[in-house]
Amino acid sequence: DIEGYDMQPIFEENELDYEPAECILRREVAANGKSRAFVNDSPVNVAVLRQIALRLLDIHSQHSNLLLENPAFQLGIVDTIADHSELLGQYRGLYAHITEARRRLKEAEENLAKRQGDEDYLRFQLDQLDEFKPQPGEDEELRQLQSALSHAEDIKVALSEVDAMLNGSDNEDGAGAIDALRRSYQTMQQIAKVYPAIEDYLNRLESVVIEVRDIAGDISSRAEDVEYNPARLQEVTERLDNLFSLEQKHHVGSAEELIALAEDIRSQLSSLTDSEDNIQALRHQIEADTVQAKKLAEKLTAGRVKAAKQVEKLVKDSLVQMDMPACVFCVSMEKAEELLPAGQDIVTFLFSANKSMAPRPLADVASGGEMSRVMLALKALTSRQTHLPTIIFDEIDTGVSGKVASSMAQIMAQMSSNASQQVLAITHLPQIAAKGNAHFFVYKEDGSGRTLTHIRQLDPEQRITELAHMLSGSTVTEAARENARQLLKDPL
Repeated sequence: DIEGYDMQPIFEENELDYEPAECILRREVAANGKSRAFVNDSPVNVAVLRQIALRLLDIHSQHSNLLLENPAFQLGIVDTIADHSELLGQYRGLYAHITEARRRLKEAEENLAKRQGDEDYLRFQLDQLDEFKPQPGEDEELRQLQSALSHAEDIKVALSEVDAMLNGSDNEDGAGAIDALRRSYQTMQQIAKVYPAIEDYLNRLESVVIEVRDIAGDISSRAEDVEYNPARLQEVTERLDNLFSLEQKHHVGSAEELIALAEDIRSQLSSLTDSEDNIQALRHQIEADTVQAKKLAEKLTAGRVKAAKQVEKLVKDSLVQMDMPACVFCVSMEKAEELLPAGQDIVTFLFSANKSMAPRPLADVASGGEMSRVMLALKALTSRQTHLPTIIFDEIDTGVSGKVASSMAQIMAQMSSNASQQVLAITHLPQIAAKGNAHFFVYKEDGSGRTLTHIRQLDPEQRITELAHMLSGSTVTEAARENARQLLKDPL
């Protein structure tokens, strides 16, 4: 019966039929090692089977006592009794957020440190480019200007000669090309009156006269402008040389590429500033989240302090019941300076089997039998809080016998008296086995080259026989059978 354990959402999430009256979990393992999982005969993957099992079963395996040495397990016991899972979930979420922010901060700081090593050089390069101020197309313009300045005298002489030829200043009669064209136009104009067929030529010749006059004027002006200027030539040559040097230095081939490079460097330097801003933002975020996390941690601590007292009392009561009247069990809590995954509390279970010895960490002083009793006491305690429908103890009685085993059996029987909880005990001790309401016999058989494990439920007479075997060994005596009957009759 799983009604009342809020299992329906899990079943619906995994598209399983929800039958609260009965839940059968099954896993089949084939000879080749492959396995299949089932929930109420519906195939599921192992992850789903495990998810459901964790909500319904608490399994104490043969090596679970080792958990008592784990500080996280000890803290988990206190948290279970404190019953503040929602608060703990809020803290863990915030702690995970802080941890991720710290990781990003470290990464950002490392990246910034690497890039800051190049910052001075980048700024030097940018300052050099900004000071030079390359202009689009400047390299070609400078080459043309350098060529013109280098040949200024030859250019001036040539332009002057052309000007003279066009305007006639180089002839004795003062007639130049423009004058000849003008006279040609006048002659054609007279003929056109009687010979209209040349009207087109006349128009074209008129255009030529106008164009040549414009060209002559421009050449004359240009000839006047051209001067040999050594200072300007040196200035242009130096800028062209500097431009070429920058292009060579940065492995580019034009002024446009230098301009693009300057923008890229500017972007890199800007990203450094952005990285610094991001780092500062992360630091502020971590600081604010840490303040909030510490407030949550303080609430967790308050709940744990209260729960620790309950754990001490209830575990002590159970240990006294299991024949340890002089034992001391304490829950030590220390506050860590830094935030931890579950708060700021370090929980340690302290134990002493007798009052003459100061309590010390449980893992350092408890024997195997004492560890078994402490674990059972804790399981009995937490089962009241978790309300899991099934608890399985696989040889939790390791290291005990006789009277102690009987008292442990009594505690397990008390746990099973809860109508909503069943306890399954796998044991070799008759004192514990006898307290069961039902008994199953697990045995192995060899055959066909392999070993098979079987389980069968015992009827009343078989219960007596198997208990007698546990009491007397392979040969069952009547005294052993009578002892078995008495164990089965003993009240809890």
